[in-house]
Amino acid sequence: MPSLDNWILAARPKTLVAAVVPVIVGAAYAKQAALEHWPFALCAALSALCIQIGTNLANDYSDFRRGADTSQRIGPVRVTQAGLIAPQHVKNGAILSFSLAVGFGIPLIARGGLPILLIGVLSILCGWLYTGGPFPLGYNGLGELFVLLFFGFAAVAGTHFVLTLEWNPLALFIALAPGLHASALLAVNNVRDLETDRAAGKRTLAAHFGRTFGRAEFALLTLLPFFVPVALFFIFHFSYLVLLPVLSLPLAMPPLLTALTREDGPSLISALAGTARLQLVFGVLLAAGLVL
Repeated sequence: MPSLDNWILAARPKTLVAAVVPVIVGAAYAKQAALEHWPFALCAALSALCIQIGTNLANDYSDFRRGADTSQRIGPVRVTQAGLIAPQHVKNGAILSFSLAVGFGIPLIARGGLPILLIGVLSILCGWLYTGGPFPLGYNGLGELFVLLFFGFAAVAGTHFVLTLEWNPLALFIALAPGLHASALLAVNNVRDLETDRAAGKRTLAAHFGRTFGRAEFALLTLLPFFVPVALFFIFHFSYLVLLPVLSLPLAMPPLLTALTREDGPSLISALAGTARLQLVFGVLLAAGLVL
């Protein structure tokens, strides 16, 4: 049987911040409703976490089956390709993770109704279709769009709605910050895997347009979120505390410099970790600014 360490490796812990941060931000924007209905916020976080893990496992399985993960890959170990967990076990793990997401989502559907059901179904379906199915999103240059939609707009606005039972258009603008940072995690991965992706016919944006484009895309996705709190303060007249995320700007510099100047796998893996750290700190500070 696969060890717990191998399952943790398969879950890709460095990417899980992308699932939790949008829920934290959406709950923070809901403020008082989040305190009154905190069990729903907890269910939203757990469901999002399970969807992220399920997507990671499905990606591990599908990339192996399609030949995208080979011994020439320079990124972190992928358990299916490395023979650490059998392909069928990884597939079953993805199904179990998505099933748990459904379980945690039932109370959310009971409270929020059809909109939450639709968000949940589409999130799980696209999580599987990210690298699976006849038209895998990640193989056709749609990965960043998928991440922005579901780890930005759907997660933040959906969390806010299930807590307040009101749709707030500004929640979609706030969602840009965690959504773009989550897309940056994918972008730096695609820069790292550019050559092996091309060899496997995986047409990510970096593989299609080249390394210079991929680096520019990563820089844009990393820095654009900083304009969200600035706009909230100057345009929407939020408290000056909403500018707290700007304090995390120094954390953006190391992964940016690494991605713009280095091509080796270990350096770009460290850029991924640095981007995840930035998203977490930025998201927590944004949540704090929205609450205070």
